[in-house]
Amino acid sequence: MSGTELIAITGATGHIGRIVTDRLTSSGARTRLVVREPNRAPTGSTDVRQATYGDRDAAVRALQGADVLFMVSAAESAVRLDQHRTFVDAAATAGVRHVVYTSFLGAAPDATFTLARDHWATEEHLRASGMRWTFLRDSFYLDFLPTLAGDDGVIRGPAGGGRVGAVARSDVARSAAAVLAEPDVHAGRIYDLTGPEALSLAEVARTITEITGRATTYQVETIEEAYASREPYGVPDWQLDAWVSTYTTIADGGLALVTDAVEHLTGTPPLTLTDLLKQS
Repeated sequence: MSGTELIAITGATGHIGRIVTDRLTSSGARTRLVVREPNRAPTGSTDVRQATYGDRDAAVRALQGADVLFMVSAAESAVRLDQHRTFVDAAATAGVRHVVYTSFLGAAPDATFTLARDHWATEEHLRASGMRWTFLRDSFYLDFLPTLAGDDGVIRGPAGGGRVGAVARSDVARSAAAVLAEPDVHAGRIYDLTGPEALSLAEVARTITEITGRATTYQVETIEEAYASREPYGVPDWQLDAWVSTYTTIADGGLALVTDAVEHLTGTPPLTLTDLLKQS
């Protein structure tokens, strides 16, 4: 990438976008932050534009002049796919040449994890946009696994003995920054980003207990029990399906994959769950 190209970064107030911003700016890259709330942008950012994924006109204005776009997937919602399509269309209209998108491992129209279907549809929209693209298909976040335990220290869900090669958010960010530093090299590529090991939820629970001292166990639920135990939260059906399918996609082996993509892109191996917990 030439030093004159401008990289637009979304999600800069979140975990991944903030790390990507820091890494790129420290390397001297030209960056523009596209955020919903400019007052929350990282300190020292000089090129900040306000836009939401669903506001096409604002997005076109915010992205004009940008060559490359780092598109962090929007917050989970019933309208996320519509927002993604609107934002992709805005990027194409604004003249963006290349989009690096954070997708999900195993994205497919019939994926067990229901939200991975939205990622597939977003990928398809990007493929049809005329822009170049790179997809970072992340496994579940390693940082997310400890939060699966309830206040009683029990992880409950219909994951059976399935395994998940979860990846740390920091490793996703490092990988994204490496791709954005040389986007032309990675055009048309799909990277499955995982951690270095595939763990069962029973192993996750044991590791949390051993490293943190917080007693944590895993209790297998049936699918029916999983829906029943979450129904009192009163969330819409799409969210309930997403919560339960978080576990069923582990059960069916869809997230057991372990790759060397993080190390290939960054030159250093990804964090293990033990590594992450020791950092906390």
